[in-house]
Amino acid sequence: MPRSRLQTVQAPCKVNLHLGIYAEKDARGYHRVDSVMVPVGLCNTISIESAPETSVAFEPALDGLVRGNATQRAIELLSRELGVEERVSVRIERRIPSGGGLGSSSADAGSVLRALAERWDVDPLDQRVIDVARRVGADVAFFLKPVPSLLRGAGDALEKTFPALAGMPLALVMPAGCASSTREVYEEFDRVPTAPESPDALCDALAHGDVSGVAAHLYNNLAPAAVRLNPAMGEPAAWLARQPGVIASQITGSGSCSFAICESASGAERIARAAENEHGWWAKAVFTVGLDGQVC
Repeated sequence: MPRSRLQTVQAPCKVNLHLGIYAEKDARGYHRVDSVMVPVGLCNTISIESAPETSVAFEPALDGLVRGNATQRAIELLSRELGVEERVSVRIERRIPSGGGLGSSSADAGSVLRALAERWDVDPLDQRVIDVARRVGADVAFFLKPVPSLLRGAGDALEKTFPALAGMPLALVMPAGCASSTREVYEEFDRVPTAPESPDALCDALAHGDVSGVAAHLYNNLAPAAVRLNPAMGEPAAWLARQPGVIASQITGSGSCSFAICESASGAERIARAAENEHGWWAKAVFTVGLDGQVC
């Protein structure tokens, strides 16, 4: 690919179908994690082009610098690792809300790594790229190849992938003012740690494309800690569970967004409208997507 060329890529978000946190930690201080994630068709649009200096800009702008630093760090680490001298300007049009457990900053960093690897004639799953992703953040490696996946380690070591589960309708719902701090949620988990369930039954359902089986085995043992810190975070998940047309619901990641697997796209749209109109919650009707977020 000519390096002066403008690249535009879509960065899908994710939901955790299974999130199992263990009390034990690795040498880096990260918890051992079993994480099953699927990509979802709510995307940030990322533009990349050559520039005199590397920069990352967000539209709308972010409050704070955490996500900008994650993406900028990813670029700098990858260029150093691959010995590439090109500097790039990155512009990110944001649609994924921050602090929702949807992987917003990881989606940006991982998708930029994937795009730059291709730009610099390297396989995005080259071990050097994977190592950079793991240094940037736990979920970043998932976005190098955003397909249904089981990750272990600190949630950053890919164990297996599953057939695409594209087209499963979801309603995403997040209450205002409930953006969660992952660090604080993990600290709360450490106060009252619980041993997680195995992800095997969910993985078996995913392997067979069994949506009912997936819904029956949703799991997140980090969610109680998030709700203890902010009880309002639990309200959308409980509300979703009562809605007609919802197969199953839960909080994703460390919160604060909840998602519902719905029987139909029209049901997901109806639920999203009700969440906004009746409660004033942020809400979207979306689908799970296949490789590269085709339906973002």
